[in-house]
Amino acid sequence: MYRRVLDLRTLVKDRSVFLLGPRQTGKSTLVRRTFPEAAFYDLLEADTFRQLNSRPELLRQTLDPRREIVVVDEIQKCPSLLDEIHLLIERNRSLRFVLTGSSARKLKRGGANLLAGRARVARLHPLVSPEVSDDRLLDRVNRGGLPGFLDAPAWRDDLRAYVGTYLREEVQAEGLTRSIGNFGRFLDVAGLTNGEQVNFANVASDAGLAPSTVREHYRILEDTLVGEQLPAFRGTRTRKPVATAKFYFFDVGVANTLRRTGVIEPGSDAYGRALEHLVFLEVRSWLDYRGRDDPLTYWRSRSQFEVDLVIGDAVAIEVKAKSRVSVRDYKGLLALAEEVPLDRKLVVCHELRRRRDDHGVEIVPVQRFLQELWDGTILG
Repeated sequence: MYRRVLDLRTLVKDRSVFLLGPRQTGKSTLVRRTFPEAAFYDLLEADTFRQLNSRPELLRQTLDPRREIVVVDEIQKCPSLLDEIHLLIERNRSLRFVLTGSSARKLKRGGANLLAGRARVARLHPLVSPEVSDDRLLDRVNRGGLPGFLDAPAWRDDLRAYVGTYLREEVQAEGLTRSIGNFGRFLDVAGLTNGEQVNFANVASDAGLAPSTVREHYRILEDTLVGEQLPAFRGTRTRKPVATAKFYFFDVGVANTLRRTGVIEPGSDAYGRALEHLVFLEVRSWLDYRGRDDPLTYWRSRSQFEVDLVIGDAVAIEVKAKSRVSVRDYKGLLALAEEVPLDRKLVVCHELRRRRDDHGVEIVPVQRFLQELWDGTILG
């Protein structure tokens, strides 16, 4: 069992919490382990769902008043419960709810009572480097970070089933799209373009769908936390930046499965793509867990200089799956630094030792970078 970075005990000290994340990220396991004393309502249990969906007041009427923590798992399945939860919080200001969910979209679209600021929103990401041993980098590049799959003997079969069942059928079951066939074709094409600039017209053409449908499907992926856009950094003037965002799925293993990638070996093109994806997810997760609001972007000029990640306007990161890097591997960093007063320029790679070149670029081994990121030394 993995020890997670997210500290739910601390989060609920002063208010209730919406804990959001796609299925299999470990939300239920985390809340059960953190709050063994809690009253637990699992809306995936058919009887519990039927009772509370038809009579939400049963939550209030059956709750033991001595309980201090109440967990409602998969709250998006029954948004009407939030009115009862709101009432209970108003009557007992020391009562804390932990409300897990995998679809913020259904809550929003249902006009749900989001507790008017009485609950904070936290997100549980797939496993990150402080939660996994250092020797499992290659496993994570292949399998991703969903706890149930990282250690599974048949992890490839499990990931295929997850993509086929959850990303397709459950999206339809939640009433988010009418045609599972259209959504499935979209997913296949979106998976092939993971980590690339989003071209709605091209994805629509390849999937045989209208561009408006493709835009809506991307919104579904974002609202269900299955992926997110990485905006373009637009703070340069001499070298005109592109404005198109990239799109990344929430997990490396899920993206690999959608791309139908085989086993990934170091030195392959697939390894380079997956390593860049993993570093993006680590930085995104660090910013989220630390409560940082620094913008995370990438930069590409129209003259084809590129930097993989830009944090705020202070730190720029290039990822190279190489054991020896040279200046031509990070020309984008140097070009960006000519226009933006960067505090740090880093190349994350497979060199054996950390070093700084004559241009002030820090060459950092992958594992060392991840350690420094989570130690807080990349960004204070």
